[in-house]
Parts: sequence; structure tokens; C-alpha cells
Amino acid sequence: MHKIDPNDFRLSVAPMMDWTDRHCRYFHRLLSPHARLYTEMVTSAALVRGRQLRLLEHSQQEHPVALQLGGSDPGELAEAARLGAQAGYDEINLNVGCPSDRVQSGRFGACLMREPALVGDCIKAMRDAVSVPVTVKCRIGVDDQDDYADLQHFTETMLRAGVEILVVHARKAWLQGLSPKENREIPPLDYERVYRLKREFPQLVVIVNGGITSEEAVREHLMHVDGVMLGRAAYHDPYVLARIEAVLWDVTLPSRESVLQHMRPYVEAELARGTALKHISRHLLGLYQGEPGARGFRRCLSEGAHLPGAGWSLIEQAIAPLRAAA
Repeated sequence: MHKIDPNDFRLSVAPMMDWTDRHCRYFHRLLSPHARLYTEMVTSAALVRGRQLRLLEHSQQEHPVALQLGGSDPGELAEAARLGAQAGYDEINLNVGCPSDRVQSGRFGACLMREPALVGDCIKAMRDAVSVPVTVKCRIGVDDQDDYADLQHFTETMLRAGVEILVVHARKAWLQGLSPKENREIPPLDYERVYRLKREFPQLVVIVNGGITSEEAVREHLMHVDGVMLGRAAYHDPYVLARIEAVLWDVTLPSRESVLQHMRPYVEAELARGTALKHISRHLLGLYQGEPGARGFRRCLSEGAHLPGAGWSLIEQAIAPLRAAA
């Protein structure tokens, strides 16, 4: 088993469906050399029964990068974890936090918070199958689980199963009545409950997730827990990753344009493989968020990237007005 260094988990970017694909992760890695990156959730069934091994594709530059799995069958998850470790992932993470109907119908995601013993069995099976860390991403509760005792019991069960790292989205999930989007926004944040978890289980590496948008907030959370995971903020305003990197690791803040220029070899290599520019450029749209000219940058990429033959020259075209205004 790998020895776990809590410092390796100080900053991470949440697994987000339809967002954190390999192109997004490559871009985020340029913004933050230290952040831990996560795949979109991949179901164990897709890997084991569907043999969709293309879902494991990633580039060497993405490391440290974790594979997030969804499922509830210990044997199937063990095999999926093995495939992920063989593909080179640095960590296998089990999703116990996603509240979508599709996930519930498959008996995985947030509804598993009601079945800690089953989650424990899944974790044991996965840990027996791989030598990389096996981690869990969960909520502070689901539906009527209003007591801290529920989260406490879940955490104790995870510890007995061998979990050393717990990522906690500091909101409850409602399994009925709220959409996945509403579940990310409506249930109130309760950071104190996550802090309490760290105080009561000091041996556990605890990472807080939910509603974190700035380097100031990151610094505040790190006074109470081991790590901070950003979700939508890292996607819609990706430059925040560079700002946090500069604060946490005392490095020089790169310019937005220098980050883009470092994307060029990757973009051109992907275009040569037959990847359409729109699949990469959609992740770049937020880079100039809040800057003069940001709207024009987004518009240029959005309107041009889907056209036949769109290439790096479109990105140069999008930057030109910003460069002139600088």
C-alpha cells in the first residue's frame, strides 16, 4: 500500500460529469501543477461488463490523477479498480455523493449513504485489488439524516474498511424532489460538520468540498481540514486554480495567455488525432472570467470552434483583442 501524505491532498478539482474529461484535466494541470485531478464518474459496469476501456484514457501530464468509480457490487468494483490501477491512476475514488435518478436506479451514488456496511464491503474489495489509495467522496447525509451521528457512523464504518481519505461535500443530498443541479445549490452548506469530523477522527485525511470559490476560502478551510476540493468554481473560473496554487505553494502566478500558449502543443496533437477543437475549447471559455474582453473571447471560441477545420488560429484570434487591450 502507498504511504499517504496529507499534503498531496491540499487542493483538488472535483469529478464533474460532462466537464472533467481528459482535455479539461490537461488544462487544469497547466493552471495548477500540484492539484489532484479527478475523472468524471465512470460506472464499474461500463468498465467490467461494457469493456469501455477508452473511458480510462488520460495523458501522463495529468498526474496526480484519480479515477472516480460509481457502483455498489464489491466484486465488480474490485475489477474496475484493478483496471484503473493498471491504466496508471494514482487513486481510485468511490462515488457516494451523486444524487441523480440514474445513479439511484443503479443503487450507487448518494443513496449508498444509507448502506454504510455495503460501502465498507465495496471498499474492502477494492483495497484488496489495488495498491493505490482507495478513497470515498460522500455527502454529510441524505434526506432525513439530520443528525451528525449518521455521518459519524458512516465514517467509523469507512475507517474499519481501511479508508484513509474521505472527501465530504458539506451539503446533504435529497434523493427525491431536487434535481442534481438543485442538490448542489439548495441544501445549506454545513462546513462545521466536516470540521468536527476531522477533530473527532484526526487519523483520517478529510477534504472539504462544496461552495468554495476563492483562495481566501481555501486558506480558511485549511485551518480546519487537510484539503479543499473545488468544483464548479474551478470550471467556470479556472484561473482561480492558478491563484490558489500561487498562494499554497508560493510560486509565481502565470499569465492567462502563457497558460493558453502551453496548451498549444496539446491542442495541435489532439487535432492531428482527429479531435474536434470544440471538445477542447469549451473548457477554456472561463479563463478570462471577470477580465475586460472576456465576453468577446468566449464568443469567438463558441461561434468558431464547431466549424470545419477550426484550429489553433481560432484561439489566437480570440486572444488578439485581449492582447491589444493589455
